[in-house]
Amino acid sequence: MEYIKEVNINEAIIHILDSNANGPILNEYKLRLDDENYKFILKHVEKCLKDQQLRYAQFNNERNIVKEVSQEYLNGQSDLLTISKELAKQLFVLMKGNDNIESCDLMIVSISTEYGPMLGILKMDYIKNYIHVIDTVEDKIGINIAPEVTGLPMTASKIKKCAFIKPIREGQEFNLMLIDKQKKSKDSEEYGSNYFIKNYLGCNVIENERDMTRQLVENTDKFIKDNIDDVKTAVKTKDLLREKLKKEDTINIEDITDEIFKDETLKQEFINFNYENNIDKPIEVDKEFVTKIVDTLKFKLNKNITLSIPEDVYSDINSFEVRDNGDGTANIIIKDVSTIR
Repeated sequence: MEYIKEVNINEAIIHILDSNANGPILNEYKLRLDDENYKFILKHVEKCLKDQQLRYAQFNNERNIVKEVSQEYLNGQSDLLTISKELAKQLFVLMKGNDNIESCDLMIVSISTEYGPMLGILKMDYIKNYIHVIDTVEDKIGINIAPEVTGLPMTASKIKKCAFIKPIREGQEFNLMLIDKQKKSKDSEEYGSNYFIKNYLGCNVIENERDMTRQLVENTDKFIKDNIDDVKTAVKTKDLLREKLKKEDTINIEDITDEIFKDETLKQEFINFNYENNIDKPIEVDKEFVTKIVDTLKFKLNKNITLSIPEDVYSDINSFEVRDNGDGTANIIIKDVSTIR
């Protein structure tokens, strides 16, 4: 996984896409990158690039406006103002054909990173603010509040849909990184179904090391929840997987199953469960992702208790202990508590 840590904003522009309008409102000028604007854009870009839902993707072979105009810019054949208008028009066409796509400001930003130049596309959905409204009725002042859905997401908010496109080169593992967060809905045609990846960007998501490492962790957690009632076994399983992720560069599901489980039935069920859930071959461990998830351990106890424990505290017998009761339950002991807040 390419963890981008060095980002510089070169230039940026923003267009207004209002689904109630007849066309996009296209900016004729690039954004002024004073200190405040620069920091605002940079924080959003950095937050997107650090997002756990950032995925790799490859453009399809078919003709696609986003692919073509982004490459024109990245290869020095066009300017940001020109190509950003085409990117905005393309999204607006999709918006007019799908009532579930929310109005937004579309920010197009050119960035430099330690991995080279990239073109960012950020769909900045509006947030609902409330404003006061003053009315005068019969010489009396009435003040009310009213919703106003025009604000851009603050830097503390996470952007739901964005892409960071690289110059396409032969033999590349991936052409772009993207985020496509979707609203949970029983109706697959609801907002966020798949228009951003399939219709706008025209690409296919590819699994990377972080995706596969996270999938293995999630599979293990779900398997424990559904199949292991004994607390001691559940804790031991989590501990063994965590140690393997820290020590190994590559993990084969059959090998770790032999180390984690003694029961032959559980072994086979765990292997089958992983095969059914996308872990059917050896995976390359994403060490940076592992560092993030092992630094703090999280446990859900019974129904309503959640523990979040730093790894050094969890490993310190003088601070924390899981004591087996011998009947499938356990006592969790937090020791030498001096303050409670």
